[in-house]
Amino acid sequence: MIKMLDRLLLFLYSVAIGIASIVAIITASGGFSEKWLQDVVTDFTGDVKIVQGSVIGVAIIILLISVRFFVVSVKRDGSSAPSINQRTEHGDIRISVETVENIALKAASRTKGVKDLRARVRVSEAGLGILIRAFVDGEGSIPTLSEEMQRTVSQQIEEATGIPVAEVSVFIANVTQAPTTFKSRVE
Repeated sequence: MIKMLDRLLLFLYSVAIGIASIVAIITASGGFSEKWLQDVVTDFTGDVKIVQGSVIGVAIIILLISVRFFVVSVKRDGSSAPSINQRTEHGDIRISVETVENIALKAASRTKGVKDLRARVRVSEAGLGILIRAFVDGEGSIPTLSEEMQRTVSQQIEEATGIPVAEVSVFIANVTQAPTTFKSRVE
């Protein structure tokens, strides 16, 4: 309910500021003469004091809305970190996406021949989608290494979190070059 109210206030605020900006631009560029503006106000209300009071009232409302938006923008929400929520018979469990990424990295690092890992987690209705980006040493079969990594990551995440893994995609970014050592030949 509060979010809907904030959206409505933001819409009204945007319209009011937009109209005020257009009027200010036209007035500053000489589009309206001061005498003409006074005549319009007088014809419309009959009294300039009523317009001044109205302008002050609208300005106070816009100031209050500005303060509200400032507070909303600065306030930190405790549940702002992306997480995966599960309901059990004992209550709710929230696991951060960062935790799942770290579990995936730990599992993937157990695969021999893998270097420089990165992990991304997507949450969907079917389960977790894990993307592993890795460099390999190039000494083994890349398909075999990738399948082993997929199996290890999937099993480890499902065991550790209890969340089903829909897919584990492995992206081999490159093959690392092992530093070669040359023996100096002294004659």
